[in-house]
Amino acid sequence: MSRSPDVRIPSEAELNWLTRRAVAEIVPEAELVKALKSGKHLRIKMGFDPTKPVITLGWAVGLRKLRQFQDLGHTIVVIIGDWTARIGDPSLKSETRPMLSEEEVMQNSEAILDQFFRVLDRERTEIRRQTTWFDKFSLTDVVRLSARFTLAQMLERDDFSNRYQARLPIGVHELLYPLLQGYDSVAIESDVEFGGTDQKFNILVGRELQRGVGQPGVAGNGQAVLLVPLLIGLDGQKKMSQSLGNFIGINEPPSEMYGKLMSIPDSLIGHYFELLTDVPDEELDAVRESIEKRMANPMEHKKRLAREIVGYFHSREAAQTAEDAFVRTFSKREEPEAAREIPAPANGEFKLAAFLAQNGLAASTSEANRLIDAGAVEVNGQKATRKTDGLKPGDTIRVGKHRFARIAPRT
Repeated sequence: MSRSPDVRIPSEAELNWLTRRAVAEIVPEAELVKALKSGKHLRIKMGFDPTKPVITLGWAVGLRKLRQFQDLGHTIVVIIGDWTARIGDPSLKSETRPMLSEEEVMQNSEAILDQFFRVLDRERTEIRRQTTWFDKFSLTDVVRLSARFTLAQMLERDDFSNRYQARLPIGVHELLYPLLQGYDSVAIESDVEFGGTDQKFNILVGRELQRGVGQPGVAGNGQAVLLVPLLIGLDGQKKMSQSLGNFIGINEPPSEMYGKLMSIPDSLIGHYFELLTDVPDEELDAVRESIEKRMANPMEHKKRLAREIVGYFHSREAAQTAEDAFVRTFSKREEPEAAREIPAPANGEFKLAAFLAQNGLAASTSEANRLIDAGAVEVNGQKATRKTDGLKPGDTIRVGKHRFARIAPRT
């Protein structure tokens, strides 16, 4: 391998951090380590389906790792999956997902582009859209691509296999998803692909397709694969997901982000520190031991965690302001000063559940109704019901423990 003058070779400590911290698996690890030590310039790919207009902290796990490689001088290629999003990634799904329209995909992709650069360096990032190559595909191209893999190989994916055995439907279009994602690697000639552990099958398909067309990837055998752990959501049980409503968006206001982080189960404190902060490993071990042996109040560790994450995506000053507001509100039982103002509907009509969903206080109308029924929604300090109406400018709404909004005066 020839060394690129624009690439810095990592020290042993940096290499250990790159390949161990917030990393679940590297395939094959020896090839990637050799390339990093050689100083070879790498094209590193990570793809996103714009099925929703928000990037969550779950996405940030991979983005933060990408930034570390970017700081060494490597090129990050972000694939906007504006074609595969129309299919819907079947990973970890137990049923066929609805297909998005081209207009929905375009609106979502435009909304998330700027959010990438809260983490990545804009000048050292390529943004590529799948439509650049897939809009030129003919039916012949699709058939040829499909011929590279067998149905038996596709059914090796756990989600497909489980659904097949349970006699649940699997759309033929879903079987194309791994092939199309894999072809992205061929189209951009990637050396390494990043993804969550749920993407392993798809990324390995890309490695196999590259081998078939003679692309060397990182060290002659197609792209290397770097998998990051899946971030557990606010419910403490499932992967952080917008569809489940258990997420934190990276562009949420500091006070909302801080409050949501304070709501995570104590069991997730170490998990979030590891995947979303640069706290040294030895300090992380001490935090985990402290929580396990109850050597300190977990609330103090959680405050530090929230400061670290809010400070990363906003600023240290914003993090401290959010903490001060949190302490006033929940220690002294005061109304939050930083409650988000939401414009009053132009027609003056308020349907509470729809209002919560439309303004990001609940993931959907059904989720809003569930929260209302559970007594988790208050209006002006009083528990709301599905019959609550007559909301007016100046009213304060509280959803759960940490989400506040105030209806703004009409102008």
